[in-house]
Amino acid sequence: MRFHLALTLQALWTGVCQAAMQHYPAAWGHYDVCKSQVYTDEGLTWDYMACQPEAADMTQFLKVTLDPPNITCGDPPETYCALENPYMCNNECDATTEELAHPPELMFDTEGRNPTTFWQSTSWKKYPKALLVNITLSWNKTIELTDDIVLTFESGRPEQMVLEKSLDYGRTWQPYQFYATDCLDAFTMEPKTVQDLTQHTLLDIICTEDYSRGYVWKYDKTVRFEIKDRFALFAGPRLHNMASLYGQLDTTKNLRDFFTITDLRVRLLRPATGATMVDENNLSRYFYAISDIKVQGRCKCNLHANSCVFDKEKLSCECEHNTTGPDCGRCKRNYQGRAWSAGSYLPIPKGTANICIPNNIGPVIRPNVSSLGVANRKEARVCDNELLRCQNGGVCVNNVRCNCPPAYSGLLCEKSRCESLGGCRGPESGQPPLASPSSLRLLLLLLLLLGSALLREASCWPAMLQRDP
Repeated sequence: MRFHLALTLQALWTGVCQAAMQHYPAAWGHYDVCKSQVYTDEGLTWDYMACQPEAADMTQFLKVTLDPPNITCGDPPETYCALENPYMCNNECDATTEELAHPPELMFDTEGRNPTTFWQSTSWKKYPKALLVNITLSWNKTIELTDDIVLTFESGRPEQMVLEKSLDYGRTWQPYQFYATDCLDAFTMEPKTVQDLTQHTLLDIICTEDYSRGYVWKYDKTVRFEIKDRFALFAGPRLHNMASLYGQLDTTKNLRDFFTITDLRVRLLRPATGATMVDENNLSRYFYAISDIKVQGRCKCNLHANSCVFDKEKLSCECEHNTTGPDCGRCKRNYQGRAWSAGSYLPIPKGTANICIPNNIGPVIRPNVSSLGVANRKEARVCDNELLRCQNGGVCVNNVRCNCPPAYSGLLCEKSRCESLGGCRGPESGQPPLASPSSLRLLLLLLLLLGSALLREASCWPAMLQRDP
């Protein structure tokens, strides 16, 4: 009896701990399977799920453009001095010699080699005219960012810089973040950091002074745009609660668009000077040099593909769910039985596929006999084939409609009902909350009762021992 009580107590304690921690498995954030075969009462059929490609290093698929085009050093050859030592002038740039050339491709090559490879601009020889450079990264494809954007500078980080994004292939641009040694002076903006942001101000464009220090901090070479810190506002410091983040991305278009790009542009406005005054007698100390740019992300496929291919210098999704297009943004021909819809991350962990269905889905239509005596083709009906199976536990009714569980709606029970009720996990959503307070209280009550019983049993042992002969 005592042994069984102890085992039950341990099992209940484990359940209470798991319910209280709410640490979501990492696999819940993958969405790497679009469909799987399952056995149902109607036999073997397909279960469709929301899916997306794995995150990858997106710099291997981009095209880089510099403006002005002749801003790269080496034509004509030029000698440069070190920023921290104006008398150390032994760095040469010569575009005609491979060992001395610094073309833009070196911003995206494999790092770790010695010496470090980097792109370098011409020097600030036209001072006081501003040394302005635009570096544009283009994918010709919508990309969803999944990690920080990181730039590594070799010559001191710029004193003024802007990171911009485009969602329409470079036709229009919006700022992502401003960088300066003095935000008020450079951009008339109060300095802030990503730690100042909240869930309500996450989309605010800020100016930060964290990444613009002079040559005194010469070992601080990186400039970041903090994606993961913004994710953490919803998913927690260690990104354990990805369910919360995916729920927000699913229901808030502005948030989803904030992390989506087709192009990035780095606007370099003022190089590192390391002092309050520019040394006009030695302008070869001032230039830009970037050894590495990191952009981690995935192809945007609207949760209708789990792979993305790079063919003929172009990225495109390998679409599932009867969708097509570079982003799986429309239904295939003959599969337009209802309006196209993006997949949904909800409900966790498989999401909702929102597959495109054949045009001829509908109620039973009696075959008509033409004047030639040939029967016209009968329209396809619900549950006639694997593409028209009821989803998410729905039950087929007379091959005409699906009887959906409370949490789902739609012709094939493919839509999460909470999408139209102001967000999931609410009292009207039909879905259980992520953490059930009543269940937790019940477990704690059972734990207390069992603990009390165990203590009572233990107190009986001395009396029982005394009665033994």
